[in-house]
Amino acid sequence: MDLGLKGKNALITGGERGIGRAICLSLAKEGVNIAYCDIKLREGKESTQEEIRKLGVKVLPMEVDVSKEKEVVLMVQNTIDRLGCIDIFVSNAGIIEWEPITKITLECWNKIIAVNLTGAMLCTREVAKHMVKTRKGVILFTSSTIQYNPAYKEAAYRVSKTGVQVFAETAAIELAPYGIRVNTVSPGLINSPSWAKGTLSKVINDPQMGKEFMSNIPLGRVGLPDDVGSVYAFLASDLASFATGTNIVFDGGFTLRPLVLVTREEIESMNL
Repeated sequence: MDLGLKGKNALITGGERGIGRAICLSLAKEGVNIAYCDIKLREGKESTQEEIRKLGVKVLPMEVDVSKEKEVVLMVQNTIDRLGCIDIFVSNAGIIEWEPITKITLECWNKIIAVNLTGAMLCTREVAKHMVKTRKGVILFTSSTIQYNPAYKEAAYRVSKTGVQVFAETAAIELAPYGIRVNTVSPGLINSPSWAKGTLSKVINDPQMGKEFMSNIPLGRVGLPDDVGSVYAFLASDLASFATGTNIVFDGGFTLRPLVLVTREEIESMNL
């Protein structure tokens, strides 16, 4: 399906791996020129930039720490200089570390907030300055279903992602008069490189505990980055032209948190 995005320019943060990579490729498949950044770029055939080049669009990879104001300002200006304008911006860069409240260090807390929340603000501020002048654009944020479901050892991460959601809603109100749409996507459990390092991935990979945990996901599986990438392309297109301030939850039904009195297999056997 042609989303009508061919020839547009996008800037994506955290684009080298996981969900960010999937977003880059999903947009590139629609003919969008891609500028993306990450704290560390990969080289070679498996890199995001090489995959994008195969799709025949322009690509501008940059190594950027989104928590550093000067680096963000330079990134946005480089993108405008090289591509001409920014039609789509995706604030996706994020980190997670697992620390209980009684042991979390100030360094850990500040690092997560700096990248996930302050970084989102800095990037959006600079991109919005440009989009206000052109009086058009789409800004998308990667939030998380963690804002709805508290999880052990993820206080800083949850605060940062909830903050992203609130910031995006405020941006939607402020930027709407300039023809700029702002929306968020809240992925659930996605099998990405950062998620694979966590305790939950070990639980799911355990034969017994994994089966019990999966019963909490109505669709019965963990998501993949490619499951999510196409959602961003849709929100960036005119098919979503009346959507702003919207949050798309993409989690296989996990946030519904059904009260599991019967197993998923038993539900299937009911032939509902």
